[in-house]
Amino acid sequence: MTNAAIVILAGTESHADRGRLVNGLEAAKEFAEADGDDVELIFDGAGTQWVPELEDEDHRHHDLYLSVREDTSVCDFCSGAFGVDEAVHDSGVVVADENDGHPSIRSLVDDDYEIITF
Repeated sequence: MTNAAIVILAGTESHADRGRLVNGLEAAKEFAEADGDDVELIFDGAGTQWVPELEDEDHRHHDLYLSVREDTSVCDFCSGAFGVDEAVHDSGVVVADENDGHPSIRSLVDDDYEIITF
């Protein structure tokens, strides 16, 4: 059994950012599909900008996102800082704010999660 926290930090500005997003989503999907594994997908920092885009049914990675959406959370503070807080709240995705408005990475480490960033 493996516990993994996939943290998407890549923004939406470049082809390389899209590559990191897709690699992160694929990694999260691999953990989600493995028996006994537990995965948390966290959009943090500039990565919060992806949530409104991925919620769009016409987005080319929408289906991949849906495959791991139930394991997804978004940084509350960063979604506001990057101007997507309203769209994030409208999406219904879990908003993480355990550490001064941010997700608690420490609690994940304390719960034996491997932290992987993209």
